[in-house]
Amino acid sequence: MNKIVTLNRRAFIKTAGAAGALLLSHNSFSRASKPPLGRVVIVGGGYAGTTAAKYIRMWSLGNIEAVVIEKSAQFVSCPLSNLVLGGSKSINDLTFGYDLVKKNHGVKWLNDEVTTIDSAAKKVIMQRGEISYDRLIIAPGVDFIYDALPNLQSAEAQQQIPHAWKAGWQTVNLRKQLEAMPDGGIFVMNVPKAPYRCPPGPYERACQVASYFKTHKPTAKIIVLDANPEIVSKKGLFTKVWAEMYAGMIDYRPNNAMVEVDVSSKTVTTDFDKVKADVLNIIPPQRAGKPAQMAGLTETDYPWCEVSFLTYESKLVPNIHVIGDSVSAGLPKSAHMATSQARVCANAIVALMSGNAPDPTPVFANTCYSYVNDKQAMHVANVYRYDAGKKIMVSADGGGVSTSPSEQEGQYASAWAANIWSDVLT
Repeated sequence: MNKIVTLNRRAFIKTAGAAGALLLSHNSFSRASKPPLGRVVIVGGGYAGTTAAKYIRMWSLGNIEAVVIEKSAQFVSCPLSNLVLGGSKSINDLTFGYDLVKKNHGVKWLNDEVTTIDSAAKKVIMQRGEISYDRLIIAPGVDFIYDALPNLQSAEAQQQIPHAWKAGWQTVNLRKQLEAMPDGGIFVMNVPKAPYRCPPGPYERACQVASYFKTHKPTAKIIVLDANPEIVSKKGLFTKVWAEMYAGMIDYRPNNAMVEVDVSSKTVTTDFDKVKADVLNIIPPQRAGKPAQMAGLTETDYPWCEVSFLTYESKLVPNIHVIGDSVSAGLPKSAHMATSQARVCANAIVALMSGNAPDPTPVFANTCYSYVNDKQAMHVANVYRYDAGKKIMVSADGGGVSTSPSEQEGQYASAWAANIWSDVLT
């Protein structure tokens, strides 16, 4: 294990209005001269985007300007957010400020929302201004596909039936609904068709809700409607946990894609079932985030972004790179994967802007922990190497999977979270 980093939360967590010394006005960017190697604009301040900005600054020795555009004032971690539903974490435990990464590395920040990306002019237009770039990184996470379920798209509908798949107010809302649900009630959740963000996440969620019910609502039931033919990730481990730790509590139903949702009655219709819930959690199908769509980085019949895995440059639009959940990679869409892609991309951009060739043989690892209750966790890990013949990242020797969940792995999971938060944000 890596050394555990202890985060100083007084220094780390800032108020939503904190600007920081390095947050410049929109107009100052149009007047400012660029550093010797130019400017990289990063759309998205999540795991991928913030990591890329930090390492571009570090590895270019400050000779490349890195400007992040992020509409949220604070970073809220999706990893570990299911523990808010289980009750062992609060949303404040997962919420951090951006001030240290700005201060320590000279990353510049625009707290704004992108409205247009003009790739021909190399310009990003926001609600309150615009900025030019030499290279652009798109790291927007995922967007939700509501085509088949448009009645769930409004904020009002999501207040009643939250997805809670982007950590924040919906996570807190879903926790409150679980607390208010009577003992003997039914919690219904779905698993969207893969690929989606965090493959084991829905199954971990079922465990966390079951852990809470086991202590506080022991006669409550959970129904998992999975659009996939089987459990997508850690199948053997989740199956065993549900049978042994939560026997009789979780009713898992594969091949149950949603056809219709009645918001007022909280009733889900699938090809095979009609299920009424006391608390209903719908996770919609997913695609590349909206900025990727704005930039024309997806095909009309395919929702993810094709990239070169040496540079993460889009195969459709030059000088625009895509990292994180929006990438079409055939690999898990996880926080660890996002930061790994970000470092490869940052290294490649620094090389390209310095007149050098990118690393021809990138290698990185991905680890994903799942908590089955408040203390025990289990993991899956893989090492990925670039295959020059196939021009993709492929699974290589290394990694592995837990034999069973344990408290020791729960401690490892906590250490993993502390380290990745520190790496991204300080």
